[in-house]
Amino acid sequence: MVQALLTGFARTEAQYAEWDMPLVPTGGETADVGDVVATLLVDVTMIGRLRRQAVITNGGVQPGDVIVGLAADGQTTYESRYNSGIGSNGLTSARHDLLSRDYAAKYPESFAADLPPDLRYTGPFRLGDPLEGTPLTIGQALLSPTRSYAPVIKALLAGHRDLVGALVHCSGGGQTKCLRTGRGIHYVKDTPFQPPPLFQLIRRVSGTPWRELYQVFNMGHRMEVIGRPRLLPALEEIGRSFGLAVRQVGHCEPATQAVPEDAPPGTGNRLTLHTPGGVETYRL
Repeated sequence: MVQALLTGFARTEAQYAEWDMPLVPTGGETADVGDVVATLLVDVTMIGRLRRQAVITNGGVQPGDVIVGLAADGQTTYESRYNSGIGSNGLTSARHDLLSRDYAAKYPESFAADLPPDLRYTGPFRLGDPLEGTPLTIGQALLSPTRSYAPVIKALLAGHRDLVGALVHCSGGGQTKCLRTGRGIHYVKDTPFQPPPLFQLIRRVSGTPWRELYQVFNMGHRMEVIGRPRLLPALEEIGRSFGLAVRQVGHCEPATQAVPEDAPPGTGNRLTLHTPGGVETYRL
């Protein structure tokens, strides 16, 4: 197992080198994932170096900007197989919501001992069951690698850096992650992607409210680029070249209250999000 993981890392390093983004292996770190470290966990830390003037501080968001989403699921030209879009957030919840209780009895080492019994593997599925609407099994969908957007963003910044106000990776916090960016911004996401099949299945079997799902999972796009309106056609063209679905998922409006320029990021921000269950409003 360790050999397979290390070989996988080496294969990833080689792929990034092909994209003219060489990686130098260093060390790693362990996150707080008690239900995983009891078995096997291999992590790495990514460190980047660039000139100070090249840093995107995410402080350039302004009213009138468009919010462009980059799809989380499907298969790009640089991926070897279909991706479920799960990314690397909410994996514990997804696993226990979907997989059968049989796994709790057979593999007690696969969950944290303090996890309440009524939350341990509460779903109806086996790992080999098909995920309807995709070429994947449930197990393959849960193990889909977190999609890298590096080739897409590299192409974007090479020709359209001046149009970018912020890059938001919809990881911790899901679709509410943008609230931490800019000041005095009302983010309106009124045309988001349709939730991929895996997230729809989690909703169906768990009954988790849409509001919570959008705070935990990316629900369709894991990367969003916020910037000037001319950003949209540029990103659409780049997306087509990589076989990646790209669409405008929303726009930015001024918040109702004035916010000082030296206020901390996120001050006065709010998000209006259109979900299949209705319109939700979020604040930090």
